Order: sequence, then C-alpha cells, then structure tokens
Amino acid sequence: MTTPPAPGSEPVPSEGAQEGLDAVLPGGDPGDDDAPRPRKRRWPRVLIGVGVFLVLVVLGLAGLVWQRESAYNGNIDRLHGVMPNDANRPGPSAVGTENWLLVGSDTRAKAGTTGTGGTVWKTGQQRSDTIMLLHLPADRKKAYVVSFPRDSWVDVPGYGEQKINAAFSYGGPPLLIETVEHLTGVRVDHFGAIDFNGFKSMTDALGGVTVTVKNDVYDPKRHVEWSAGKHKLDGEQALTFVRQRYNLPNGDFDRIKRQQAFLGALAKKAADGGTITNPLKLDRFLSAFTKSISVDDKVGAGKLRSLALSLRGIRASDITFMTVPNKGSASRGRQSVVLLDRKRSGALFTAIKTADMANYVRTYGGGNRVGTVS
Repeated sequence: MTTPPAPGSEPVPSEGAQEGLDAVLPGGDPGDDDAPRPRKRRWPRVLIGVGVFLVLVVLGLAGLVWQRESAYNGNIDRLHGVMPNDANRPGPSAVGTENWLLVGSDTRAKAGTTGTGGTVWKTGQQRSDTIMLLHLPADRKKAYVVSFPRDSWVDVPGYGEQKINAAFSYGGPPLLIETVEHLTGVRVDHFGAIDFNGFKSMTDALGGVTVTVKNDVYDPKRHVEWSAGKHKLDGEQALTFVRQRYNLPNGDFDRIKRQQAFLGALAKKAADGGTITNPLKLDRFLSAFTKSISVDDKVGAGKLRSLALSLRGIRASDITFMTVPNKGSASRGRQSVVLLDRKRSGALFTAIKTADMANYVRTYGGGNRVGTVS
C-alpha cells in the first residue's frame, strides 16, 4: 500500500449516496467500519471460518490438532438455539453430504447478542456482511463455497421481500437459516462464524498472507491506495482489503471475490508456510482460530475432529469458490438490490441437494477466479 492521495484528489463514487441510505434500512451497511466500535463479546462473528475449516484440511493436521483437543475445544463458543425448529424445514440432502451456513457480521450492539439459555437479539443492530454456504460432498474430495450477495432480494419468512442480510438483522441466525433454506430448498446442517479480532490474529499467526490486485484502485472510504501487483497483508491490512466495496468496478461482487481470494490465500499460506512443522507457530494459529470461532451447539469436539479427519486429503486446488447466479443490481423502492437468476440458481441449489455439483460445474463453469482480483 502507498500513501493515499490528498483528500479531495480522488472522486468519491456515486455509490456513496446509497451508503447513507443503507445506514437506515434493514440489511444496509450502517456506517461500515469507520465509526468507533464498543467492546463486544465474540458473537456475532465475521465469517472467515470456512477458510479455517479448510485450512485444517490443507494442513492434514489429523491427530496433531487434537493432541491439545481439550484446550482447543474449550476455546470454542457454542451457540444455543440458533438452528430453527424442524417444522417446515427441507429434508436431508444426499446421504453423506454436509452443508454449513457461514456468516460474517459487523455488529453495532452495545451488549452481547446471545445469552445463556436463549438468544438476546437486538433487532436492527446486526448486519451479516458475508454469507456463504459450504457444501461438502460425501467423498470429501472437493469443497464448494457459495457466496450470497448481501443485497440479494429474497423472501424473508414473516417479513416479505427483503435483502437477505435483513433476515439476520430481524431475527439472527435462526431467521437467516430459515431464509436460506426457504430460498434454496437445501437443509443447513450446521452454522459457524468468526469475529474480526480472530480474523486478524489468525492472519498474523501465519505471518501474513499474499493477494494479487489486478489494477491500481483507491478505497475512498478508508483512504487507501492499492497498487497493481502482489500485496503481503498483515491482519489489519487484510481487514481493509476484504472490506472494500466502493470504487471497485463491480462493487459488492468484487468484494465477494476479494473475500474468497483471501480465504484461498489463507489456506495456501497455511499449507506452504511451514505452519505444521513449527509447533509454536501451529499452536498460535490454532489458539487464535479456536478462540474466535462460534458454532451451533450440535458441533462437539468429536464432530470437529471427524470433520478435520474426513477433509485431510483436500488441497487448495480442490476448493471451488462461487457466487449465487444473479442478474445483477436493480432498484426496489429506494433500495439497491441484487436480483437472483432463478433458473441458474435453482439448478445450483438442486445440485447441492442431490450431490451433483461436479455435473453442475461441468455445465455452468468452475466458479470464480480469485488468483487476481480487482
């Protein structure tokens, strides 16, 4: 990164007008990241959890991770009551497959949003800026990460048509899970999330990660200039990188690709950076990971161990990153939204449910290219 231009030397895109509107609309972006934040508990989280689960795979940690199983497991938060009632939920997907809903949120709440024995939800004070569905086939030879644009215009049960992240604002994880299941027809087996501090500490524990930017681009919100080429990011810089939305050629769609590029870089660095051969570095990384993640209360230590063992053969090249097929941006009232391509997205959701993702990729393509991003 280089020193930014003097204030006023770069035009602020017209999309900034929408930012002010989003701050007062459910599902919007209330001030993004510049306002001072109160100290908060580790929930809600910012999702980068999918990357870490896959890092465990890439590293092939198997039994080594669990030498300190008790300590690591004790670090993980279990979220009670996040899975919706079984009534009217989709049936199980193909035998042996598994689907995780992984969510990132930037909360403005001044107190914890979960509590012992139930959920304390502050309507309108939470946003899910990152929503991903991780699909694991039965043979665990591949992994598919499907991102939902946060402005996707969908039916939110009980609220009508809304942006998909409004579901998280209105009703937290249970309503978001219900919304995703209603949209996709795919049953969500587990829920996971991670916080910003964990995101930073995991990056720093690996000694930083490297991403490649295609063209020079200025972030007018954070006053950062990204030059074309490779950038080695520490935790704070990585947050800035994945948060940028304004002044990117394709707005939030490019931010999704940046998030996915970071996950791929994190997995690659974990595999190539000597983490597994350095006990101290490995312990720092796993401690940062487990202190930051939250999962639903059905995920015990045994489940996480089994997940790591079942995925130990996957490499970074076996992970396919995708965005839900859509028709691009549109307006609904005063809101800028994203309209999903019902036919193409329907084919994707059917492929997930029926364990036919390999055929879907052959027919429609192999997902997002995130080696170099805007």
